[in-house]
Amino acid sequence: MGVPLRTIDQAKAGGGLAVALAVAALLFAVWPMLDVQLSALFFRPEIGFWLERAPGLEAFRNLVWDLTIMVFVVALAGAGLALVRRPLLGVTQSDWVYIAVLYLLGPILLVNLTLKAHWGRARPADVTEFGGAHQFTPFWKPTDQCLANCSFVSGEVAATVVMGIAMLVVRPALGRYLPKVALRLWAAMAYALPLAVGVQRIIAGRHFLSDTVFAALFMLGLALVLLPIRGTAKRPSL
Repeated sequence: MGVPLRTIDQAKAGGGLAVALAVAALLFAVWPMLDVQLSALFFRPEIGFWLERAPGLEAFRNLVWDLTIMVFVVALAGAGLALVRRPLLGVTQSDWVYIAVLYLLGPILLVNLTLKAHWGRARPADVTEFGGAHQFTPFWKPTDQCLANCSFVSGEVAATVVMGIAMLVVRPALGRYLPKVALRLWAAMAYALPLAVGVQRIIAGRHFLSDTVFAALFMLGLALVLLPIRGTAKRPSL
């Protein structure tokens, strides 16, 4: 059996998230060129986004992407094993189901199959400000500047945020296997990895700042909405 996580005021958490969404929407609506101005810091006309193919950053990006896929597969396996009373790593079935559903509804359905497929926002490297052929558009404006796998929102940030949430969900159960220092490092990585991936996507010219911010906020909101799957008394320490 997993150890219950501390309870929180879900209404308060939802209110805080709503404020964060409103502030982000207002900021990027009033100052849409913030996206371009930030991305411009990592662009040189003669070579483009010079960190786009940096070997170390690209290896980090691929590693984290593979980890997000692995965590989703493990969640599916954990949910299945719990049906035959073989809880994986001591994590409850409801927690594994929560993680799996969060992946399915978040990075897969909302982000990749809906927003990235239909919003039409061109990536930084493809807009005219950075030598591309497409028009820059603010986050709130659906457009036709990209046909597939578009910029809004960041799929990799969304998947890494969900992975971070999953790491926090299973952390109490790992207490029987790992020392306290390892658990602290585990929690720190849950917070640090989404931030690091967001930075990598911006400096490589693959996403605007608003793509990463809203990817994270949307996933946190969905995680809050789906909490009843785990039970009203449990939630990760986000």
